Amino acid sequence: MVSLARKNLLEDIPRFLVAQAGIMFAVSLVTLQTGIFNGFTQSTAQLIYNSNADIWVASDKLVQLELTLPIPLSHVISARQVEGVAKAEALIFSGALWNPPQGEITRVRVVGFDPNGQLFQPINLVQGDVRDLTEPYKIIVDATNQDSLNIQQIGDIARVNSLPAQVIGFTQGNASIVSNSFMFTSLTSANAFLTSGQKSELSCKLPSGAEDLICTNTYSRTTEAELQNQSPPPPNSLVASDLIQYVLIAAEPGQDLSQLKARLEKALPNVSTYTREEFIKKNQNFWQQRTGIGFILGLGAVVGVVVGVIIVGQILYSSVADHIKEFGTLKAIGASDWRIYGVIIEQAMWMSVLGYLPAMFLCYGVALWTSATQGIVILITPVSAIAVLAITVGMCVGSAIFAIQKVTRLDPAMVFNQ
Repeated sequence: MVSLARKNLLEDIPRFLVAQAGIMFAVSLVTLQTGIFNGFTQSTAQLIYNSNADIWVASDKLVQLELTLPIPLSHVISARQVEGVAKAEALIFSGALWNPPQGEITRVRVVGFDPNGQLFQPINLVQGDVRDLTEPYKIIVDATNQDSLNIQQIGDIARVNSLPAQVIGFTQGNASIVSNSFMFTSLTSANAFLTSGQKSELSCKLPSGAEDLICTNTYSRTTEAELQNQSPPPPNSLVASDLIQYVLIAAEPGQDLSQLKARLEKALPNVSTYTREEFIKKNQNFWQQRTGIGFILGLGAVVGVVVGVIIVGQILYSSVADHIKEFGTLKAIGASDWRIYGVIIEQAMWMSVLGYLPAMFLCYGVALWTSATQGIVILITPVSAIAVLAITVGMCVGSAIFAIQKVTRLDPAMVFNQ
């Protein structure tokens, strides 16, 4: 009985290969659809993975990572005075226009941070040195975005809004499906890019008899001649009234993060605070639940499972129908129904394993290729691979149950009537 299942599979090799190709297609469909969904979910928080901050401080109007109101740089200074805060650093994250020397303009996400800081560093850096970002108008982009940005190599220059930006490094696989290309630079350069070369000057005075300073922040735009110069004047240092998007907080050892969040929200007006895990979850929930993208990708994974069940069910049912006389003979010589069912289920198990292994290797290859060339993450983790194996076995065994129905109604006498 044990060998009968394998004999049924290998009796007709061309037919067996065609059947396994169908199962491989079903497994690949399920794996890639679930991998794209998982990769999309992870990609929505890609910027957060570049930081090791314990707490993110943002405007209380924040909806998701890319949809928020700015907050003043003074919040960084205030945050450093809060009990339990070890470090506080600013992060700028905003959109700008990318204008390459050749090719079409596009949008980029300017990521401004302190190159000498400790709470934010671009991950997967394959070329260049983050410390070089301390020089004016130097940037790092992801290698997978070179084609879309029309960047060929280190040293290439494009214009961001109205200022020149020189590429001094590349990351690999540090891109988000839901965002424009990331452009990493220093805080001062980011502020200059986003203000289109305007210079800010803060002047404060204490009126006679008053207790509070009155400060005025004035801006002057860079001249057209300076804009045409490939080496414009260096950007000014940021002042307290300049705008940022996030304050990154490192907590002192042993601090209760929930209590520290409460102290930060009390000390800083009109802000909300999130731990790293909370912020990741908030962004993932937004894209999964409040947009159609998450629904469509989730639906694709479900369709992949349904299609897989149909393909495997058809293959197994056809196999049982082709061997119906053999099963009838077994019943005629006294084999129990359960022993015959065991043959069909074992056949389904063999088909699931033999179809799963090559399909999974194929999917891993596709995932590596898309990540390296397109910057699109198809996330196949050990947990998801085991889950797909369980789904594959479930598909095959579940489909075998439909095939068993034909044997259940089989009359052994039909063997002698033919």
